Amino acid sequence: MSIENQELRKAGLKVTLPRVKILQLLEQAESDNQHFSAEDVYRALMESGEDVGLATVYRVLTQFEAAGLVTRHNFETGHSVFELEKGDHHDHIVCMETGEVIEFFDEVIESRQRQLVAERGFELVDHSLVLYVKPKKA
Repeated sequence: MSIENQELRKAGLKVTLPRVKILQLLEQAESDNQHFSAEDVYRALMESGEDVGLATVYRVLTQFEAAGLVTRHNFETGHSVFELEKGDHHDHIVCMETGEVIEFFDEVIESRQRQLVAERGFELVDHSLVLYVKPKKA
């Protein structure tokens, strides 16, 4: 049984060809450090000759999100992007000109956030840090 099939079954989802294909695309995107929108997934499926409709892509991504397989990010670039849920915390840098999303983790930033929260009498439960950038002009 393929890894994708096992992941789908573990998440309580029936193994279907569209789900397997979309999961494979997201795994490939992950290895290339990319975040895909539903439209990106649809376009990649069409380019590879798969006959999966855009509505199916949206439905499957929503099911994946509900099952905890993917995380949806709503960056200020105007559309949601998805990444596989890896269970590790990281933050994002988003280029406002290209839409490129870069993941990063910085222990100094993480430590400072915990310190700021503790100084105010709270315990940090979760957070999301997104840095919006543009290329430097030469």
